Amino acid sequence: MTLTFDWFLPTSGDGRTIVGRGHGLPLAGASGAQRPPDIDYLAQIARSAEQLGFAGVLTPTGTWCEDAWLTTAALIAQTSRLKFLVAFRPGLITPTLAAQMAATYQRISRGRLLLNVVTGGQAVEQARFGDYLAHDERYARTAEFLAIVRGAWSGQPFDFDGKYYQVTGAMVRQPPEPAPGVYFGGSSAAAGPVAAKYVDTYLTWGEPPAQVAEKLAWIRGLAEAEGRDMRFGIRLHVITRDTEEQAWAVAGAMLDQIAPEEVENAQKILGATESTGQDRMHALHAGYRSSGVASDLEIYPHLWAGVGLVRGGAGTALVGSHEQVADLIEEYAALGISEFILSGYPHLEEAYWFGEGVLPELRRRGVWVPPSTTGPTGAAAADGARELQESGSGRR
Repeated sequence: MTLTFDWFLPTSGDGRTIVGRGHGLPLAGASGAQRPPDIDYLAQIARSAEQLGFAGVLTPTGTWCEDAWLTTAALIAQTSRLKFLVAFRPGLITPTLAAQMAATYQRISRGRLLLNVVTGGQAVEQARFGDYLAHDERYARTAEFLAIVRGAWSGQPFDFDGKYYQVTGAMVRQPPEPAPGVYFGGSSAAAGPVAAKYVDTYLTWGEPPAQVAEKLAWIRGLAEAEGRDMRFGIRLHVITRDTEEQAWAVAGAMLDQIAPEEVENAQKILGATESTGQDRMHALHAGYRSSGVASDLEIYPHLWAGVGLVRGGAGTALVGSHEQVADLIEEYAALGISEFILSGYPHLEEAYWFGEGVLPELRRRGVWVPPSTTGPTGAAAADGARELQESGSGRR
């Protein structure tokens, strides 16, 4: 299995420390110089990600982010190959409008749109946008939403009469070609059936491998019952350096910059979530008592839960030497994970650490091929990867 790697666009700002953002958390007052999410900086990250070999970039959604649709549309002309995984909440626009927006975006970008469906797990955050449905109802609405989007892309008028949506003759001027891949994450009982029936790639946050294996088996079983195959991806942060000691020193420096009161405030907000996935993230560091030692938050070899102290959503990071990070990536891949959506603080510099450190190691091992060599020349690329593996010429 050839692996895919994506990076992240920090559309609420960036910096040299962990900054609590997203999933209902306000911008944190962490120390360290912060970088505003202006379009020039985001373009610099996008161009670097493309040059380094990442296939796409995830762009988040929420109160504290710039709008993902508009931001990524502005970056299309700044890149030539990079795909944009646009996060959005399905309850905030109509499904037919979303289908139209996606079809237009796909044509303008020449096929570089991917969709990350975020049902939402914070009642306070949902209320800011006028959405007051209960947790399970939001997932039921997402199922109807995705059914209509796919129906509108079918090329024929599509009728739908559901609990949350009713449409007559839904369609777009021209179906997108190809249809954007649909990504989705959710750990609750209400989320699983939606993924199994309507989603192309199921995403999980970076739990220890045994917990990820259990979740994937659950989704895989639901998908098989629907007669469908499912791709799997994982969302992680990363701190990779030439040596393990250097990587843990970076993690420790990040931890040192977070004030105890900042952790306490973030944990109060995250502890009130309706998200099962967020509860699972919270449990990974629930026993931490502010020792100040980064490795105390190592919940599995080279898997660090420190990010989740002040950040909602993905709260774990791969930490270690390039070879150690590659080893853990391959361990997740053995479970069925084929796509890795990564990030790191600051996002520009960390893209280079991973792109110049870990990706060459994975190419040497024969599990990753640069996106520019896929497609019609994929066979030649695979031959080149095998030659690298046999000769060891990709070793750092």
